[in-house]
Amino acid sequence: MPPRRRPIALSALAALVLTACTGQGTDDDPGGRDREAGERSTPAGTEWDTGPESVAAIGDSITRAFDACAPLADCPEASWATGTDTGVTSLARQLIGNDPSLAERTWNLAESGARAADLPEQARRAAAHEPGLLTVLIGGNDACAPDAAAMTPVADFRAHVTETVDIVRTQSPDTQVYVASVPDLMRLWSQGSESLLARSVWRMADICPSILADAQDTSAAAQERRASVRARVREYNEVLAEVCAADALCRYDGGAVFDYDFTAGHLSDWDWFHPSREGQSVLAALAYEQVTAEG
Repeated sequence: MPPRRRPIALSALAALVLTACTGQGTDDDPGGRDREAGERSTPAGTEWDTGPESVAAIGDSITRAFDACAPLADCPEASWATGTDTGVTSLARQLIGNDPSLAERTWNLAESGARAADLPEQARRAAAHEPGLLTVLIGGNDACAPDAAAMTPVADFRAHVTETVDIVRTQSPDTQVYVASVPDLMRLWSQGSESLLARSVWRMADICPSILADAQDTSAAAQERRASVRARVREYNEVLAEVCAADALCRYDGGAVFDYDFTAGHLSDWDWFHPSREGQSVLAALAYEQVTAEG
């Protein structure tokens, strides 16, 4: 059974979660739009380091751990990537340990509401720190559009991600990049569609309407709409895999996040959308497995 949910003020949640979950980044025309990913250069003879000593993170509200600790707020200390919370055991904590300098060797530059179009600027700020490892988790907001037709086009998504890795490789050539797959939004719908509370929050806060709107509607049109969103997420993941494969210092998670069978317990008590602290722990474990794998 799903864990007991705490009561919340739906009107307040609706007013503020919308801003964090669906904030729109600036969609300026990205540089490198015509550049092939395979043309990217990487340091000659560089091998993957399974024990990087510093970690930077870019992406969206998932990496900011929005709604993981308290309603309507980022909680970066619980972030799967760079968090210091001992209850989550972030990727950075697993790599660096409980070192007093942990906070000085981690940088969470993700932004709630970010889309792929926002990644290049985040990458510039991250590269300035020359981290040993950069984590990337993006794409949820690109798929969570007002409707399925408004999702970020795959070509644009590819251009933004390619530019992001190019920036890292140019400005901080030795930085390794770990890319997580976009979560399966269809499973998110399946975990909450039978819950009155979840449906109420999704509706009032207008959370990810492309797939969560009219959550109890099982008509052919509604199912087709949801299937189109899931297909777009799969396309985004194919792009992430292809762009990462073209870079010798990039590792894609192989679809581990997308394939993970998360449950209601892995979702925030307050919005049934973002990962809970337990969900953040799962993301950290999946990332650690990929980053520390030999070969």
